[in-house]
Amino acid sequence: MMQKRELELLAPAGSYETFEAVIRAGADAVYLGGSHFGARAYANNFNEEELLRAIDYAHIHGRQVYLTVNTLFKEEELEQGLYEYLLPYYEQGLDAVIVQDMGAFARIRSMFPGMDIHTSTQMTVTGAAGAAYMKQLGASRVVMAREMSFAEIREIHDKVGIEIESFVHGALCYCYSGQCLLSSMLGGRSGNRGRCAQPCRLPYEVYKKDQKSRIACGNYVLSPKDLCTIDAIPALAESGIFSFKIEGRMKQAEYAAGVVSVYRQYMDRYLDRLNEERAGGCSEDEARRRAKKAYAVTEEDHRKLLALGNRSGFTDGYYFRRNGREMITFDSPGHAKTDEALQKTVREHYIKVRPEQEIKEKINGFLRLKKDLSATLKLQCEECEITCEGEQVLQARKQPLSRDRVDVCMRKTGNTPFAFEQLAIEMDEDVFLPVQALNALRREALLALEEKLLQGYRRDGAASPEAEKLGCGADKRTRQEERREAEDAGKTVIVSLENRCLLPVVLRSSFVHGIYADSSCYTRDELWTALLKDAGEAHLAGKKFYYILPAVFRSRTAAFYRENIEHLKALPLDGFVAKSYDAAAFVRQELGAETPLILDHSLYSWNSAARDVFLQLAPERDTVPLELNRSELFARDNHHSEAMVYGYLPLMTSAQCVHANTEKCDRKRGILYLKDRYGKYFPVKNNCTECYNTIYNTTPLMLFDERADFLHMGIAAYRISFTIEEEEQAAFILDLFERTFLSGKHSVKELFPDGYTRGHYKRGVE
Repeated sequence: MMQKRELELLAPAGSYETFEAVIRAGADAVYLGGSHFGARAYANNFNEEELLRAIDYAHIHGRQVYLTVNTLFKEEELEQGLYEYLLPYYEQGLDAVIVQDMGAFARIRSMFPGMDIHTSTQMTVTGAAGAAYMKQLGASRVVMAREMSFAEIREIHDKVGIEIESFVHGALCYCYSGQCLLSSMLGGRSGNRGRCAQPCRLPYEVYKKDQKSRIACGNYVLSPKDLCTIDAIPALAESGIFSFKIEGRMKQAEYAAGVVSVYRQYMDRYLDRLNEERAGGCSEDEARRRAKKAYAVTEEDHRKLLALGNRSGFTDGYYFRRNGREMITFDSPGHAKTDEALQKTVREHYIKVRPEQEIKEKINGFLRLKKDLSATLKLQCEECEITCEGEQVLQARKQPLSRDRVDVCMRKTGNTPFAFEQLAIEMDEDVFLPVQALNALRREALLALEEKLLQGYRRDGAASPEAEKLGCGADKRTRQEERREAEDAGKTVIVSLENRCLLPVVLRSSFVHGIYADSSCYTRDELWTALLKDAGEAHLAGKKFYYILPAVFRSRTAAFYRENIEHLKALPLDGFVAKSYDAAAFVRQELGAETPLILDHSLYSWNSAARDVFLQLAPERDTVPLELNRSELFARDNHHSEAMVYGYLPLMTSAQCVHANTEKCDRKRGILYLKDRYGKYFPVKNNCTECYNTIYNTTPLMLFDERADFLHMGIAAYRISFTIEEEEQAAFILDLFERTFLSGKHSVKELFPDGYTRGHYKRGVE
């Protein structure tokens, strides 16, 4: 059995073969997907029998298994499939689930007590506020966004006190995980459903705002290099990362086992030196300093990791930098050719192993052979102990048993997971017991030991879905509330702005009830005076005025708003809009539970359980998901929801900057365009204040012809979103909305026949 380590090495497995290989290579824990609800739908994944076997195999060897349940759930999946799917694994002793969907989170927490929940990187947690919120909900671990720096992780560790898991090796996404709709909107394969087609790995030409002037650069501007942090293990350990996660559930067993073996070697080397320094009487800081100074990775092992798989070399990611062109492949998105000789070595050591190469758990035994008494064998594996009795020991008539023969017989543990470290034998002289009886006693005892070890992991006590529904969720609306909300449905029109110059255009529209002003409308120098002025003008025009907090709400952003919290409180705002858990949690922590808060579509509420959680966080409104189709929206309770009816949809939010990576960072906001293989142009806006890019769809979403549907759905408000539009285009869209959606006298096809998309309204995602 393996004791819990100071650091955890977490390996991927897309098949049972890979699972056993990474355990042999030294993984402390393995994350894997079952037959449903995993973010790698195209991996081999595990059927029920394999997964149950994997859980036992891991536990016998002191390792852990985490099951990915990290997709978004449609209503019927949550109601009908989740409980039945997880129940056998829960009872077997599954250690944790990795979750993205907030509804699934709430249901699992209620139905399966005692099983840890890890929040997926798909939840885009980027700060202490978001991590604290997840801990408050019951998460035992948060998987950080890949974009987090060493210092940001350290802050979360120190402030929140929750286990931190972070990727240390493997493929990097260009977009913040969980915020990518590129594959979904281009081809219907949603990353939020585990079906990403990786269009980021395709070629794109970069053009200036005029869409004519091409910027000279490589074509693979959205394709990051692979991550490798083997040189940074001491620094990452100091940051507070507990679980060092290797990406690769779609990779071959040779890759996974080979990478794990290298990281195991160097993590052990660092920890051994650290413990030596501690034992020598050093302070903790001095011990870490010395262990870090002594740490070094050989060129041979660098080459080994490269040979196992890389994409135009490696990057050490975002831990020590904000972004940069050195992280992007530019010229070749594919993986370098692997080293066949190295792969053969990995196969021989960890995959196609001989019986004598299998890992064995060390046990201690005590065999007692006393004349006229039953033979007894006591086995001990760490804290687990069993005793078995065999046949009666007899007086020898001819050839008595020799101690050596008994010792050899008992040590034949064969294909069991055990091997004797010590075996004490207490026996009388001149005794006899058939060899078959000794073998039977050994087999019975080893089996009993295995069963007792595994029994310690078994569970019962799961709550049925029916019982769970009775005791969780937000308070249900009364009939009177339902009637009032139905009458009010569809009477609120909101316009969101990412360009402050459009405010006068919107203020002139009498049918607009509220304005959402995005943080990107303002520089920090002008923020407080400009917001005061804009909110005042909106109120004079009879419109509510909300402030959209930055889409990426990291430590530096949180610190700015916290330092200026009195300015924020003094503004005559009607509320805030949050695009992330961190932003929403910040509002609740710093501005209180009564501050009006609206959740944007990037906080996914695909099912009623997620909406129940969100209604407790933000009772005013959420935003209907962009990936649900018409029939799925009809099945949804929308009385506290608003729907986007127009806007260029954000397909990616990235810590990378196309402008900085292809030209230079001049800290000037602007728009570039990415041209794909089909000649379509994707707008890219850089937000220099918060240092992130947003890539938008080529054509805007337009649902002005769907008012009758939305009224029947009970949608509470409609949102028109202006992002890259100029004044003339914004005025045209507002006029079009009034003449089509509001009056019903014209159709969109009549006045605006092409140049728009319905998104997923008709098709949806798998």
